Amino acid sequence: MNAIQTTVKAGVIGFVLVCLIMIAFYAVPGMIACVALAIYMLMMLLALNGFNATLTLPGLAGIILGIGMAVDANVIIYARIQEEIGAGKSTGAAIKSGFGKAASAIIDGNVTTLIAVLVLWFKGSGTVKGFAQTLGMSVLISMFTALVISRFLVYAAYHFGLRDKKWYGKPRTIKTRDFVRTGKKYVAVAGVIILVGLAALPMNRSKIGSILNYDLEFSGGTASTITFKDDQKVNDSLEKQVVKAYEKVSKSTSVQSQKVKANNQMVVKSVELNLSQRKQIENTLKKDYKVKSVTTENISSTISNEMQRDAFISVVISAICMLIYIAIRFKDVKFGSSAIIALINDVLVVFAAYSVGRLSVGGTFIACMLTIIGYSINSTIVIFDRIREFFGLYPKRNRMQLFNDSLNTTLARTINTSLSTLIVLLCIFVLGGDSIRSFAFAMILGVVIGTLSSIFIAAPIAYLTMGNKMPEETKA
Repeated sequence: MNAIQTTVKAGVIGFVLVCLIMIAFYAVPGMIACVALAIYMLMMLLALNGFNATLTLPGLAGIILGIGMAVDANVIIYARIQEEIGAGKSTGAAIKSGFGKAASAIIDGNVTTLIAVLVLWFKGSGTVKGFAQTLGMSVLISMFTALVISRFLVYAAYHFGLRDKKWYGKPRTIKTRDFVRTGKKYVAVAGVIILVGLAALPMNRSKIGSILNYDLEFSGGTASTITFKDDQKVNDSLEKQVVKAYEKVSKSTSVQSQKVKANNQMVVKSVELNLSQRKQIENTLKKDYKVKSVTTENISSTISNEMQRDAFISVVISAICMLIYIAIRFKDVKFGSSAIIALINDVLVVFAAYSVGRLSVGGTFIACMLTIIGYSINSTIVIFDRIREFFGLYPKRNRMQLFNDSLNTTLARTINTSLSTLIVLLCIFVLGGDSIRSFAFAMILGVVIGTLSSIFIAAPIAYLTMGNKMPEETKA
């Protein structure tokens, strides 16, 4: 519960910082975005209460992804408005055109994520189902606030007199970068990282007994109920000291604790302790602290093999469904396959981080991987939407230039969205407790990798596989 409370607090601070960035970049629309995001958060809380959803860490991961997608939708719209103003249109025409052109990217990105949500909800279980529930609500609410609330507020501001172009931000000069050629270097670097991660698996087995640092949710262990004497206060300081004692005896950092102040008790879960270790920890506690008794019992893993299998199957089915949807919407299966390749890269690179860094692998690991998939596919869809648009506008343009132009014109949106999401995650990493810090770190890594792969893997691979071929819908 403390982890969730600190996470919520960190999220609020992150939200304020995101609002400041939105205002700095988009002026009046940025302020409107802050109002829309506040409405999103309020509606999300009401939805959680209405559906009696339990707020878990995986659930919070779904909300964080929802915040990212809500910010992304507003960024797409306001960046489009700035582009239209830069092209010489009047403010009113730019607003209308901006919302119209942004709609396809927002809808495609959110629908693709909803496809994954539905599969995870019906096929997944436990942690996976809870993640799908909160993410599904987040996506639907973020779409509503971006396409309905934001539109209403922007038009209201315009009709109430804010018609000068200066109120809508200054169009930015776009520098041309050759992302398609640079993509080859990125693929090589990502490949090395993945190979290092795979090579670390057998080394982990020899040192820690398993290929990954499985948390208690995967491996099970020993639960100890420690009852203190009445004059011993069960506070945070005592909790940290007891946890350190268990870490020393168990020779593992996989220790979870929970205070039960009403009964002057503490429940500690650790890796499985043998009889000698149990006696050692009991003697230590009675010697150093005012302890009445220590009772221990073995506990089984809460994430069964069946749950792991369901999560894996759900991801595979989701990937196939997303590939089909993208192929249909973009009239070419190569767009879908390129997006899936980028997605697989993201998952493997983050997996390598868990392997090499021996990060704790528990229920949040599954939520983290699912969040990365959702974030990565949404970022890729936005870039593909611009490529599709440019195919229709400039059918005779050199294909490499067309892909690079698409990437360059969406770069500001990509950076702003990723920066906003990273700020929330950094606040959680800095202010959150130990139980969520490794999760936040993996999420940060996932957002960075997902952003880079959308730019340097998805689009370049689509270019290499398509060559000069145009999607069917753009042919005359």
